[in-house]
Amino acid sequence: MTEQTVVRAWGNSQGIRLSKKILEKAKIGLDDLLQVEVSENTIILKKAFRHKSFEERLADYDGKIDVLDFDWGEPLGKELV
Repeated sequence: MTEQTVVRAWGNSQGIRLSKKILEKAKIGLDDLLQVEVSENTIILKKAFRHKSFEERLADYDGKIDVLDFDWGEPLGKELV
């Protein structure tokens, strides 16, 4: 998907407007925090990582606990006791 936009004055800064279609495709919503990178005359916007709140984690919880077996290797030092 390709679209053009114009840089405009916004107070003492400059801003761009992105269409709803572009934001939906990128899964970006209002008030989402974005990470901005600049590389070789290119501006890259990425949705910033955000930790979920306890309430959000609880809402996503399906009642299952996944227990993973992990091979810690052979006992060493005081583990031998």
